[in-house]
Amino acid sequence: MLSRPATAAAAVVLAVALAPAAHADGPGGGVCDNSGVLVTICAADGGGSSGSSGSSGSGPAGADPASTGSSKPTDKCSYTLVDDPPPPAGHQAWKGHTPDDGAVYKVQCDSGRGGVVFVPTGEAGPAAPTIDPETVARRAAASMRLDGPRVASPRAAGTYVIGMPMWMWVTPSPSTSGPVSASATAGGVTVTATARVTSVRWAMGDGTTVTCRGPGTPYKKSREVTESPDCGHLYEQPSYEEPGSRYKGTATSTWTITWTAPALGDGGTLTETRATPFTADIREVQVVNTN
Repeated sequence: MLSRPATAAAAVVLAVALAPAAHADGPGGGVCDNSGVLVTICAADGGGSSGSSGSSGSGPAGADPASTGSSKPTDKCSYTLVDDPPPPAGHQAWKGHTPDDGAVYKVQCDSGRGGVVFVPTGEAGPAAPTIDPETVARRAAASMRLDGPRVASPRAAGTYVIGMPMWMWVTPSPSTSGPVSASATAGGVTVTATARVTSVRWAMGDGTTVTCRGPGTPYKKSREVTESPDCGHLYEQPSYEEPGSRYKGTATSTWTITWTAPALGDGGTLTETRATPFTADIREVQVVNTN
């Protein structure tokens, strides 16, 4: 699930070929194909394709990029000359050029992507791939090691009693709770992302779920029979009739990934989930009659 400020609709449009990410080579990241004029990014962000024709023979401003000979579907975009007033000299939209070298166009695509692109003098119209920093952020996230929670309790070898409070907790580590940071670069724009676990959802195997906002508190004998202050459960039935005589549960962590593109003044968040199975052996208290 992706969340961005409303003002972040102005995504960057880069007038250079996509450079492979310096730090993002994990699943879902990287360049799928840059052998031709169409650049394809290996990251799905729920929007339209991030590639468009990069040949100098593209149609005029306002033309549908899908009709310019690309071998794959592209997002339909319109281009408007920015000249009232043009960006000031030195603005990143000029890509190091001056107004004597060409013009800057504002781009707006059906998918909601947008931004600006520099077009050299003499070219028929905008002819550059569009790169959304959200996509670059996903490439950075794909390079991170984000593991499921390391369940400390309930223990697989432990035995628990119905009607007694169970304390659940996980053992934190960088790969199971964060923070983890990574960066990815495309077309000279670098996006840095930092991931942290913000909650753990426990499916207890008995039809109930518990959502904990932290790793949980480890139990100590000095606590005696008390409920966990932040992450606990109470089983009401033994697990005898369950497969293997154990409740089979799942602890699922939610990773919240915050990303920034400082050069663009852009940023946002996205989420990932990772799951770890666990079992719980729940028994009844055995009372011996000594009479």
